[in-house]
Amino acid sequence: MKKLILLVSVLIFACKSESDSQFFDKIKNTKIASDQNVEWKNFGPGMSGYNEAFWSHPTDPSVMFLGPDMHVAYGTWDNGKSWKSIKDSDGLGLEMKRVLDIEFSMQNPDFGMALDWNGWVYETTDRGRSWQKKKELGKSYKEVGIDPNDLNSFKKGWYYEQEGTRHSELAVDPTNENIWYVGAGDFWNVKNNVRTRANPYGTTFKYASYGYIYKSTDKGKSWKKISKGLPKNTDVGRIIVDPNNNNTVVMAANMGLFHSFDGGLSWEIVAKGLPNNIPRDLTSYYNKDTKEFALYLVEQTMYEPKGKSISTKGGVYKSIDSGKNWTSITGDLGVDFNEINDQSHRNNYYKALSIFLEEDSKKLYPIIPKNTYSAFNKIVVNPTNKDEIYLVANQRHDRSFGPGDAWKTENGGKTWVICARSGEYWLNNKDENYWKEKGNPIGANVEFSHVSRSYEEMSETRFGNRVLGINSIGDVFIEVGQQTQRSTDGGATWKQIDDFETSKGSGKWIGRGDSNLPGRFMLLETGIPERRLLCSGEHGLWQTTDLEGWPDKQAVAVEQIEGQVNDHSGNHGAHSISTVAVHPKEPNTIYFLAWRQEHRGKLRKTTDGGKTWKNISTIFEAANAEYRNLAPQNSLLIDPVNPDNMYFCSTTVKIAEISGSPAEKLTKGGYGFYRSSDGGYTWELSNNGFHKDASVRRIVMDLDNPETLYAALNDDNGGLYTSTNKGSDWERVTIPSVIKSVNSVFIDRNTKDILISTGRRTGTYEEGGVWRSKNEGKSWERIFKAPYVWQAETSPVNSKLIVISVPGQIVSMAHEFMNPGIYLSKDDGENWTKINKGLGNQDKMTDIKPDPYNENVIWSAAWGSGWYVAYLNGSTDGWLKE
Repeated sequence: MKKLILLVSVLIFACKSESDSQFFDKIKNTKIASDQNVEWKNFGPGMSGYNEAFWSHPTDPSVMFLGPDMHVAYGTWDNGKSWKSIKDSDGLGLEMKRVLDIEFSMQNPDFGMALDWNGWVYETTDRGRSWQKKKELGKSYKEVGIDPNDLNSFKKGWYYEQEGTRHSELAVDPTNENIWYVGAGDFWNVKNNVRTRANPYGTTFKYASYGYIYKSTDKGKSWKKISKGLPKNTDVGRIIVDPNNNNTVVMAANMGLFHSFDGGLSWEIVAKGLPNNIPRDLTSYYNKDTKEFALYLVEQTMYEPKGKSISTKGGVYKSIDSGKNWTSITGDLGVDFNEINDQSHRNNYYKALSIFLEEDSKKLYPIIPKNTYSAFNKIVVNPTNKDEIYLVANQRHDRSFGPGDAWKTENGGKTWVICARSGEYWLNNKDENYWKEKGNPIGANVEFSHVSRSYEEMSETRFGNRVLGINSIGDVFIEVGQQTQRSTDGGATWKQIDDFETSKGSGKWIGRGDSNLPGRFMLLETGIPERRLLCSGEHGLWQTTDLEGWPDKQAVAVEQIEGQVNDHSGNHGAHSISTVAVHPKEPNTIYFLAWRQEHRGKLRKTTDGGKTWKNISTIFEAANAEYRNLAPQNSLLIDPVNPDNMYFCSTTVKIAEISGSPAEKLTKGGYGFYRSSDGGYTWELSNNGFHKDASVRRIVMDLDNPETLYAALNDDNGGLYTSTNKGSDWERVTIPSVIKSVNSVFIDRNTKDILISTGRRTGTYEEGGVWRSKNEGKSWERIFKAPYVWQAETSPVNSKLIVISVPGQIVSMAHEFMNPGIYLSKDDGENWTKINKGLGNQDKMTDIKPDPYNENVIWSAAWGSGWYVAYLNGSTDGWLKE
């Protein structure tokens, strides 16, 4: 394999028999295999972001899968000890970046299918370790059309990265692995589809399909589209085939509970006993020995005005005749909110009702009913015990209310208790007498890892439990506070499955490989050889730390030195870190900038290595909410000769950020090159010489002459600029005219070579690539060709070692370049290999750097999967050189 990679690489980058443009036009759609001898290790931290879905293999409890929201997907085959990306690391990054369902055959545990947000179906024959796309069931975005004024269009939000219309449900016939069903819709997107009294069936979106199912009888080779009996806006949530009679199929959808008695070919509503017939979820229990089959359903909770109060109608139901008739097992699920004195939960009660009723509930319905309950949206039953049932509600995103992260019954619904309890409400045993009288356990029982202090002291109303799953042996899984928790004792305790702590209470974490963290800039030279500083979105600033005897010496342990670790006692840490710098003479003095959430727009400083922080200047402000973005900030630099001179840039054309252009409107500050001459306390914009509407994405300093700076401008009229007077004046450097945008600039400290990374997300092959100048910018040669390159850097200890980051292009052009990812050259750019193995976001790696001390180690940061380390040349040593 490696010889093949090298051969292809030599042909691509060293062929002189034809012009570069002719050759690249011929091979640009060829997929280059990765060097399989280099594998990236994701060191997290673990699920430092929202996990949207969880699946357990139906017969192998050691196999599980996660569907996070940052365009990654993970699997484990060792019961959660380690997680690996299940995406094709050699692919475009578009496939399986949001997985919506995974199911496996009951006859062959290695065979399964998956459904992603494009409406694409995938197949595995190795228990989910690898997947191949089999069918594109959704319409393409081109067929649907894009309306930039439509909030539900593909053009808005993350939906611009979809290629096809969403389908929400995948199911397999438990008696016949040849028979599969796919349901159209976007049923599980509760965040963007809140139910109300006026609209209990939800909203339809242009990026999703509705009103039909697909059926395959040949293991997914062909699919039949079926809509008979289904309303055109049918949004499918769950499909279950009766294992005793596979002609009977039950489907929970937004428009009601549907039945098919002819194997899915036609549908009708059959739901006697359901008060609303608006199912939120459906699950089943089957005993293969006794043939007992039972269905369990949770209804949409409906609230109706009742004088100065409200009535509640919904609950949990059970059917023992394949869903024709239903009996309530709601039991004592209700809560007397008159007994809930906690103000956050009381406020959330009125807020949720006001959203559902679309009127001021506190004013109109001040009398709290004696018995009400939340809008539950997920249900599972223990496959080994039909009477053990779990429910969850997503308070934050489904606009529900009430204490508790998960409810449970052990007696088939006669009595219910809150079995997952987290946050300050339970930590402080609030309303203790009421819960004791109700027979409910009290006290917090959910474990968090690095975010523990923050989430233990936070109100549950901010959490939003997005997940509920159960495996074949009855282990239960939920997702609270951006961590995935498992209970192996029937909900008595919950332990996170995303990180290992090096020792109890150390605060030093080793990720298990399932990070959902927005990785940003990495500073590898920090004045302390064993310390690397790692910036993240939403989860603060981290540093590498000792392994404390951890057996895998190639693992990386990290600890948070700013962020949620400081979110307590009124001292809120910064969450989204843009860029970081260390004082050249005082390694414990660190500065960083934040672009959203706490302390956004501030320059923050520590003089004790991160134990305490203070804001020393406010550079940006905006009229939007604090959690929203300000100007992106990049390349915080400190003059090594005169550390009072500091620099950074603010960027208008955002290409690696989570949310793209246009740039935010600011009420304080601007865009371009910033400088300070007093150690960061005051700042000024200095854009003299830049072209109009310039977007400055990166700056770099000439270490031999710190007054000389270079700036990479990445707008459509972009280029490379230099200043010889600390940024007072800028002059455009002559570079090849084909280049339209420069995304990054780098100066090799040993050779003084200048590398620029060029291209646009919508650009052509000709304008993109990596260009090098060996004579201070007088002439340039292209050493790597691709339509769009974000970054190129050389090793400080071996200038012949070069790494580059090549993102994917815009969805409409994605297939014009088949090879996004990280590339490595060990011979000064003569030959290249693609080294993507193990990456979860190969099409959007936000930072890539060779280690400054060990040439066998390289580091990278990913848009939505944290940080990675890779070892070269078969190294078995750790990243710290002894």
